[in-house]
Amino acid sequence: MATYKLFVATGTNQYAGTNDNVYATVIGKQGESGKKKLDNFGKDHCLPLGDIWFVELEKCSSIGDDWFCRYVEVKCPDGTCKIFPCYRWFVGNMTIRLRESSARKVQDDTMHDFHFYRQKELQERQQTYRWKVWKSGIPKCIDAVFVQDIPPEHRFFNGKSSDFQISETQTALLKLVSGSSHSPFKLKHLFSFSAYVMKHWKEDWFFGYQFLNGCNPRMIKSCRVLPVNFPVTEDMVQGTLGSNTTLCKELNVRHLLDIILEGIPANKIRGKHQYITAPLCLLYEHPERGLIPLAIQIQQIPHKDNPIFLPSDSELDWLLAKMWVRHAEFQVYEALSHLLCTHLVCEVFCIATMRQLPEVHPIYKLLIPHMRDTLEINTNARLTLVSDTGIFKQVCLVKRHAICHSYPEGASLTPFSLPLFPLNRLYPQEGKGWVFVSGIVDLFYSSDKDVMEDMELQNWIHDVVTEGFKDLPNFALVTILAGVIFTSSALHAAINNGQYDWCSWVPNTPCTMRCPPPPQKGLATMDLIMNTLPGIPESCIQVAITWVLSREQPDHFTEKAVKHHIDKFQEALKKIEKSIDERNANRQLKYEYLSPRKIENSVAI
Repeated sequence: MATYKLFVATGTNQYAGTNDNVYATVIGKQGESGKKKLDNFGKDHCLPLGDIWFVELEKCSSIGDDWFCRYVEVKCPDGTCKIFPCYRWFVGNMTIRLRESSARKVQDDTMHDFHFYRQKELQERQQTYRWKVWKSGIPKCIDAVFVQDIPPEHRFFNGKSSDFQISETQTALLKLVSGSSHSPFKLKHLFSFSAYVMKHWKEDWFFGYQFLNGCNPRMIKSCRVLPVNFPVTEDMVQGTLGSNTTLCKELNVRHLLDIILEGIPANKIRGKHQYITAPLCLLYEHPERGLIPLAIQIQQIPHKDNPIFLPSDSELDWLLAKMWVRHAEFQVYEALSHLLCTHLVCEVFCIATMRQLPEVHPIYKLLIPHMRDTLEINTNARLTLVSDTGIFKQVCLVKRHAICHSYPEGASLTPFSLPLFPLNRLYPQEGKGWVFVSGIVDLFYSSDKDVMEDMELQNWIHDVVTEGFKDLPNFALVTILAGVIFTSSALHAAINNGQYDWCSWVPNTPCTMRCPPPPQKGLATMDLIMNTLPGIPESCIQVAITWVLSREQPDHFTEKAVKHHIDKFQEALKKIEKSIDERNANRQLKYEYLSPRKIENSVAI
């Protein structure tokens, strides 16, 4: 007779345990242990089972108490231990057969039983995780209308769900405050805004600084030739450039912000028409003042009623012109940079992973930590934030998905059509991430032939291409995986985590504009600026939603070789974190969004 010891790890979150009956069966090469109740404190003996293949867990619903199992550990008679990952909810009467944790490609599994359960697992998942068209021209999403339609493994745990309920209460309280007659400038006594933003938001250097270090640091592009519809002349900007240089000489230090909003219809808020423009802004890397704006044209087409505003204009003319740029940038930021380029991109890979890769697959194990909460956060967003009746419709001047659909490269806008490894000091994790992913992939794939013969992996990328990104270029597996992981973690952190810091002071980033842009210079007054800025209700909701969206919120590999790569990667991240802390030590305005300790694995918020 032989003794096998089972250790069952229940989830650590609230309500993960159960009062229902749970049974386990150990299945090995030489036979089965028979079904054993998990609350049996005595010893259960069985014949030797040989090499352990599966552990089967069964929950029988007596009182309807759900259970979350993390993993099962089996200690064999010879002293060896085997881990069987689960990380799933048992709802009602349910039986799950678990594979031992060693990562294996489909071509590595030669046993019929292993092939059978791989196929069975994927067939069941493909029935559960279905594709759906949300909006034409935008990557497909999970077939779920409500959060309850999402499989429980991809739902928030109770603590996080409660946190979101508190956040909704916060929004409701802010709406109550919206009855105040205070202007947005006087709201500072109601909310704890960033004092630094409030102090410096009018200054030109701070305006430019945000395009490099704010919550949307990839908007500007190098400008070697001015667009024909932006007729800036030498005389216009010479005073700002100074006597030591000219506009023509500064070809390599000019940047252009050309915001893609042309042709997007404006929204109505509380029955009142709002205004939208597609500004052009020329910026200059000044040797002493940093990145500063040289000229702003609020609308695309040159016209006598569409002047080019300059720093030499009146203070209020120039301030209002910069506010038009910041408000247009906010629209593109939330819809393209945030919603489309991180959340919706990651959802495509999440669904494809769940449909095409079994839990034992090494690429599933690599990606699954970066899929956490993606399906629920995106479903929540489609339901409550960016729907036709959502919060953004109440405060922003355009629909979120309308901007996504208008993007000229929308179908191919993936982590790979953007610069995958930007030459930017803000993204030190990306190169380290590529090395880490390469090391993991090399453990399981010795050649391109190995990759091509892995039909599960080929089905995975086929799902990504046919359902998400039809124009996805050909990339190496390591490049694709590094891009997905970077997008779901560091890129999302850089874009998401600073929303409250930069956008909660509404004049710095107005969510909407209530008056049209001035057709001539000299018309800006403080009354015009106040009447153009969002009203109190919209301002309050903007503060609340940026606070909610920027709040801070299991390892599936067990192989020693993989854990060695994970340890090396974590050591590299510690060094990056230390260098960031040292760089910030003497700075009044610190940049901490990409400190590894502040980066989530996934687009979890």
